[in-house]
Amino acid sequence: MEFKDSKGIFQQIADNICEKIISGEYPVFSKIPSVREQAAVMGVNHNTIMRTYMELQRENIINNQRGIGYFVTEEAPQRIVQLRKEEFFRHEMPEFIRQVKLLNLSQEELKPLFDQLNKQP
Repeated sequence: MEFKDSKGIFQQIADNICEKIISGEYPVFSKIPSVREQAAVMGVNHNTIMRTYMELQRENIINNQRGIGYFVTEEAPQRIVQLRKEEFFRHEMPEFIRQVKLLNLSQEELKPLFDQLNKQP
């Protein structure tokens, strides 16, 4: 995985795990890689993965079954979508609106783009 400077590494790893959960690669109740396995795959220190897993536990996306491993919670997919929507409306939507105003884009200019989005599966 290639990391970007714009976000903390542990957050980028958490995002990657969340994408795997909502895509079905890590189904509900499935075991995810151990801290050491994930650290080896990602090429990071195991403490970074531990921080990632602690954050995902705090968000109720995974849980730790002591001595067995980390598992995807039943509510994880819905929780991830909810958190991502909140993030979108809090950070990305205001920037989008700012750009629309700055560029003086009209509804007529934007409508074909939204229509195209609605046609995509």
